[in-house]
Amino acid sequence: MSGYVGILVSDPWLQNQFTQVELRSLKTHFMSMRRENGKLTLGDLPSKMSRLKVVGESLTEDEREAFIQDLYQNMQDEVDFELFLRVYSKLQAHATDRRGSGAKSSSAFMKAATTTLLHTISESEKASYVEHINNYLKEDEFLKKYLPIDPSTNDLFEIAKDGVLLCKLINVAVPGTIDERAINTKRLLNPWERNENHTLCLNSAKAIGCTVVNIGTQDFIEGRRHLVLGVISQIIKIQLLADLNLKKTPQLVELVEDSKDVEELMSLPPEKILLRWMNFQLKKANYKKIVTNFSSDVKDAEAYAHLLNVLAPEHVDSSVFTVKSPLERAKLVLQHADRMGCKRYLTAKDIVEGSPNLNLAFVAHIFQHRNGLSTQTKEISFLETSPEDAQVSREERAFRFWINSLGNSTYIDNVFEDLRNGWVLLETLDKVSPGIVNWKLANKPPIKMPFKKVENCNQVVKLGKQLKFSLVNVAGNDIVQGNKKLILAYLWQLMRYHTLQLLKNLRFRSNGKEITDADILQWANTKVRNTGSKSRMDSFKDRSLSDGIFFLDLLSAVQPRAVNWSLVTRGVTDEEKKMNATYIISIARKLGCSIFLLPEDITEVNQKMILTLTASIMHWFLNQPVEERPSATSDNETGSQLDTTSNSTMDDSSSESSTECGSI
Repeated sequence: MSGYVGILVSDPWLQNQFTQVELRSLKTHFMSMRRENGKLTLGDLPSKMSRLKVVGESLTEDEREAFIQDLYQNMQDEVDFELFLRVYSKLQAHATDRRGSGAKSSSAFMKAATTTLLHTISESEKASYVEHINNYLKEDEFLKKYLPIDPSTNDLFEIAKDGVLLCKLINVAVPGTIDERAINTKRLLNPWERNENHTLCLNSAKAIGCTVVNIGTQDFIEGRRHLVLGVISQIIKIQLLADLNLKKTPQLVELVEDSKDVEELMSLPPEKILLRWMNFQLKKANYKKIVTNFSSDVKDAEAYAHLLNVLAPEHVDSSVFTVKSPLERAKLVLQHADRMGCKRYLTAKDIVEGSPNLNLAFVAHIFQHRNGLSTQTKEISFLETSPEDAQVSREERAFRFWINSLGNSTYIDNVFEDLRNGWVLLETLDKVSPGIVNWKLANKPPIKMPFKKVENCNQVVKLGKQLKFSLVNVAGNDIVQGNKKLILAYLWQLMRYHTLQLLKNLRFRSNGKEITDADILQWANTKVRNTGSKSRMDSFKDRSLSDGIFFLDLLSAVQPRAVNWSLVTRGVTDEEKKMNATYIISIARKLGCSIFLLPEDITEVNQKMILTLTASIMHWFLNQPVEERPSATSDNETGSQLDTTSNSTMDDSSSESSTECGSI
């Protein structure tokens, strides 16, 4: 994982206000805001600061404008980074004062959840997540000596410091994500082993869809509570929403009328599906209101009273419909949930205060426990997945998580739907090749006029051609229309370009020359050959790679202590191949490779994902200080391979990537 970057501010007061992680996050926002118009003035801040977590959500634009005008005479004054920090800090303090403790929204489930700059945490959320951990990990052989955790203490953050708890929690959320053979589980871990666990955790969290921008291993070691809780909340959310798709719960087709609606349902994020399910059940109870969120719309607990009555009428207490006090009604709702056998995840006070995270967790658990849908699944052709559809789904997943790992302003749930306005693609292009986007020609969401979306996507296509992507007969409207084949083809070329640029930017190795697929292939074969191994790959689609042995040899070559060979199988049967593939991915992530492939991509030898895996290992290795590399490696060996004549078509004038640690 990347270390911290020193962002110098001369003002001692500012130095005491923010950590390096926070400065780095705010610096990214500042540069993005300034880049959009070429400069940034005080008058620009009220609208542009809407994207900042605490200030943007707690104050309206008019409130931010009035506050800034009270502080400064001339709103046309240009803003540098230190002035930006002063304004933000004062607005943050003002927002905190306005809403009291501010704890309720300090660890939002997704999107900017882990970059919040308000250092309080919600005790209710902490208690709920601790209960969840105690319940789901109580039988774990390693952790049971530390469980149950007392929610009234900060023991959670102490136990999380060795990285094991979070790795195990990821596997509860998405089983099989981490090969537990790769987790360091000694009773006393040295700093190196602890750091490896945190690196494995962060890279694996990204690979299941968590947003962990601007978090480093040191944050876990130091027990930064708001950051640790932010990651935990996202992992738990992913677990609770795991069944909210047609593959896991085909009965969800009951929510729609025809096949066209099924397509729409399949493209929705799980939170939206959960809301649609809740309203579907409430309609049966003749509940007149539409629930649009898990906060203000459920604060009076009336929707919950009707929902539980529909799902479990045998447990209803009729007084829930006559009681006047929302708090008393919320208490009766929770008693009803208890009689159903549902875990609470929240208190009556959390309901009436509208805690969005805990209300979502509560409803998601109700859905898991008793969804009230028919056991008879409608015969829908969409639910039949062909091998080609499965491949498309895997690639969509990899590209989606890669894009989300870059720290764009919008978290995407589906590349075929969420990229259609072009904005996130423009942000991604700007991350991959900084400065390439003409933001003056870009249209920022929300975009109501279709031609504005086409304008954005036309620029996306134009920039792709500038980067020498193969885009024959591709137009911006193809992206707006959600053409799956063309979107995947574009994203693969963008991801590949990013991969090669990360390697090219290691100029001390490549002398500034382009890196080609052939260079990566040659480097990997040379590394493995120098260990004395006879394994090699002839190409990135070499079928012999399916047993995983070559990549285990490569990982062992770049870090001899990485692979425990007693855990490696011969890779003969399908099961042995999958075990090796899972181990490879976890070991690579443990070293520091940010990769998004699945074990099937190795066992089935997916050429694209095999290339990104190899390139990520190469990038990690070349980033290591020379003195820390295996003694068998010579400078000539690694240097000569990248000094080959390039036939790549990549643009040699592209700026260096701003991404510190390559997400490949």
